[in-house]
Amino acid sequence: MNKIIFTGIIIISQLSSSLIYSQTLIKGKVVDKMTREPLELAVVTNARTLKNVVTDKDGNFVLRNASAEDSLTISFIGYRSQKIIIDPSKKALMILLEKGQMDLKEVVITSHSNNLTTSRILSSIDLNMQPVKSAQDLLRLVPGLFIAQHQGGGKAEQIFLRGFDADHGTDVNISVDGMPVNMVSHAHGQGYADLHFLIPETVQGYDFGKGPYYTTKGDLCTAGYVAYDTKNTLDKNMVKLEGGQFTTGRVVAMINLLKDNAREKEQSAYIAGDALYSNGGPFLLPEHFKRYNLFGKFNTRISTHSKLMLSFTTLYSKWRASGEIPDRAVSEGYIPSRWGALDSSQGGYTTRTNANIKLTTSLGKNLTWENQAYYSHYYFSLITNFTFYYYFPAAGDEFRQHEIRDLGGYNTKIAKKSVIGNATLTCLIGAGFRYDHISPSELDHTMNGNFLSYLQFGRTKELNTNAYFDETIETGKWLFNVGARVDYFHFYYLNMAPVTDTFASKVFAGTGPNAQKATISPKLNVQYTVNPQIQLYFKSGKGFHSNDARVVIANQGYQILPAAYGADLGINWKPAPRLFINTAIWYLYLQEEFTFGQDLIDQPGGPVQPSGRTSRKGIDFSLRYQFNDWLFANVNIDLARPRFIDSAAGHDYLALAPTFTSTAGLDFRTKSGWNGGISYRYLHNRAANSTYTLTALGYFVTDLAVNYTRPKYEIGLSVQNLFNVAWNESQFEYVSQLKYETAPVDEVSYTPGVPFFAKLKLAVFF
Repeated sequence: MNKIIFTGIIIISQLSSSLIYSQTLIKGKVVDKMTREPLELAVVTNARTLKNVVTDKDGNFVLRNASAEDSLTISFIGYRSQKIIIDPSKKALMILLEKGQMDLKEVVITSHSNNLTTSRILSSIDLNMQPVKSAQDLLRLVPGLFIAQHQGGGKAEQIFLRGFDADHGTDVNISVDGMPVNMVSHAHGQGYADLHFLIPETVQGYDFGKGPYYTTKGDLCTAGYVAYDTKNTLDKNMVKLEGGQFTTGRVVAMINLLKDNAREKEQSAYIAGDALYSNGGPFLLPEHFKRYNLFGKFNTRISTHSKLMLSFTTLYSKWRASGEIPDRAVSEGYIPSRWGALDSSQGGYTTRTNANIKLTTSLGKNLTWENQAYYSHYYFSLITNFTFYYYFPAAGDEFRQHEIRDLGGYNTKIAKKSVIGNATLTCLIGAGFRYDHISPSELDHTMNGNFLSYLQFGRTKELNTNAYFDETIETGKWLFNVGARVDYFHFYYLNMAPVTDTFASKVFAGTGPNAQKATISPKLNVQYTVNPQIQLYFKSGKGFHSNDARVVIANQGYQILPAAYGADLGINWKPAPRLFINTAIWYLYLQEEFTFGQDLIDQPGGPVQPSGRTSRKGIDFSLRYQFNDWLFANVNIDLARPRFIDSAAGHDYLALAPTFTSTAGLDFRTKSGWNGGISYRYLHNRAANSTYTLTALGYFVTDLAVNYTRPKYEIGLSVQNLFNVAWNESQFEYVSQLKYETAPVDEVSYTPGVPFFAKLKLAVFF
């Protein structure tokens, strides 16, 4: 009897061991075959169970409930999918994917947290199919985001998104490799985001999110955020020459500094630079826009568990500008055409040098720790004239905005992934600080570029510390994400203007130099994946945008951190293998609206009264479709209804806020090397003031690009404004007075948009 029992125990033990062995965890890593760089968000699917997982930042994945000899399919947008059979003798799989033709059949809707923002799908498709020509084009890749340039090519672009005229970044949080681009309490406007230091050819990918729903994003993330990642290594060296109309030329070089075998040691280093010159278009006052960039990046594994990234970049930019002109300046003959200038001294000069270091450490048991420190030194000087002879009839209204800034910060975060039963829990805890020291922070009255008097002159210090907690629970088809962050701000502004400066004396009279405020921002997001074709999601959260330190002090702390409350209800849908659709309805409420010139002391008559509460609601729609192996279509349609809440009907319009925008295009990429596309961008007419008695005119502009790409070279032609339509790029309401006018006029001033502009390029790869 005992022998029978003993034999039975052995048999059961062997069966159990076999079952445990056959139903096991499969671990692996997915990397680019050429560069050996890890591929984040590659989808690994078990053909038997149809369960899938996505890779993390290091390309790693863990697939549960897999059996020996199961078949796995690994797919990643822009790469050839690969099928493998599980080999139980291997403890970890190393999967090398090769770049290939874009195929939307490879797009997989998953229930995992990395897919929460949807943006990774859209950004991967668009970056693969729409190679960008400039840092500005990178911003235009975000569905619904429009930009405008109005003071020469070297100035940060004006940004429009989700019913916001976000000025130069007041409501859009922008970063590169985790380092903030936005400048708080900037001489020209809150959140000023000059992205011109980013060389577009160095961009590996980007992520974006609309609304205030993301725990890791703090200040200025109300309309949304855009985060760029640069390449860690180059698959090939490159030298590119570009030249076109209006005396435009650009040269770009990107060179690997280490030999190919360094990739086996997980080391890489490269340097990139570009130089640009342009007269800026048919302006009668040549722009003489010069920009130089230098970028370097080094990655290495310093131990079995730790990786180090170092990068630096430096920017130099100088230009002249024709500025905005009112319609009457042309119609009444003050200037010969819309390409003329009323003040020839306008223009700017800026530099920015950045250093960035990041250490990523694996602590074991699915626990990672990331530490980042960054530093920027920044110089900015801009001469503008919006109102001409309105404030100062004798000397004119020309003014200079100037600042010198040192910016430093540190971020740390710990991520832990755990499995409890059928649920996967991902916990993220982080903290950090950012410190800005601006001296001087200056607004001067000038004439012909020469200093006349101070309008505002002081020193600014601003500290933002933060901490956050984020928990994501994945169970079955459901995903729940809940989080909260706390932000503390300390503002310091010391008015150093002489007492004879009546403007500064009036604004800062009786104020102390310090103010502080803290805010808590909770977030709740829910996602339900019906099947691999349909996914529903709900996002909600509170965000904020900080006010300019000068406004905070002048207002004695009123509305330091006005809150934004928002919600999205959306769907991701693949009704056909090569068709992807995302659409959402959304609502956003702001405790305080920031408007150009009114809240931000950025022109001579800019007092600091609050603007009031606002609401926005709208619909976003994005479609990506592949007709065949080489032809693709993209469509984005964005509707918004922005309004002041406390104003009477008919007086509640938000000036310049977009209400209807659309972009679409046809892109092609053939196996023979031909690629490119034709696209349009449409911005509807919108109110230029709160009563809509003035209109900011919309436009419909078409662009074209055709390239022939081979392994060793690429030649191409790009055309902006293919049909040479007359359009206005930026538009503002100003009460202005021209030199010989006897009374001021309330009118829309504009900067004309670029006419037909053709450019050729030649790139050599080696």
